[in-house]
Amino acid sequence: MRKNQKKNSIQKRKWWFRLLKRLMKGRYKQPTFVYLGEKFNHGGIILSNHEGTDAPMSLEIYCDKPVRMWGASEMNSGLIPMYKYQTRVYYHEKKHWNLHLARLFCLIASPLTNLFYKGLNLISTYRDGRLLKTLRESVNALQQGDNIVIFPEDSTQGYLETLQGFHPGFVALAEVCRKRGMDVPIYITYFRKKNGLYIVDKPVFYSQLIANKETREEVIAKCLNRCNELGQMQFDIPDGAKEVFIGELEKEIAVAEE
Repeated sequence: MRKNQKKNSIQKRKWWFRLLKRLMKGRYKQPTFVYLGEKFNHGGIILSNHEGTDAPMSLEIYCDKPVRMWGASEMNSGLIPMYKYQTRVYYHEKKHWNLHLARLFCLIASPLTNLFYKGLNLISTYRDGRLLKTLRESVNALQQGDNIVIFPEDSTQGYLETLQGFHPGFVALAEVCRKRGMDVPIYITYFRKKNGLYIVDKPVFYSQLIANKETREEVIAKCLNRCNELGQMQFDIPDGAKEVFIGELEKEIAVAEE
């Protein structure tokens, strides 16, 4: 474990936000985490599809290790910027709502969302030179043992089951970490909303992704393809299971068949 890394698994959230999350369990049911390798640990990068608010909230409420999520700066900059972003970008462009309906809905939704995001402790992302601030804050969080959660999918056409592209920010973060002597593990994950599965691939270190001098574009394509592969996998999950380790499950099946 890195020096100064957190040894506990408790999210650093204010008391009122922890209470709010308990109330939200009625809306966001606990998914079954399907691990193809190890569970989340400390100081890694978690890549996930978005699925609206379901994937972020599933990790925030039910992940048993501390996380800090990347989020659009507009969602972390006060009520008015959030209202504009939610109405036009999130509900209209990504979720394909009627714009006028989105504006009416966000008169109620945006104040509540603004309060929620204050408790979530997001790391703001930018599309200009201020991204350096995002990277510095993220590196500091990783050094403290937090996992950085990034939703890199290109959602121009909305949130699709088969992801069409990844934005390159996560590679920029991994590269900054490498230059500082940090070889971060990357967990590629896929949240399948229709049957409540959160599929977590074996962690891969950034050094492994660039072992053959892969370009940034090749690393992005490799991670994108793997994410989509996870989304197509089929599993026989025991009823009521909240965690499934595929390697252990396969051993149990093999023993039962002998």
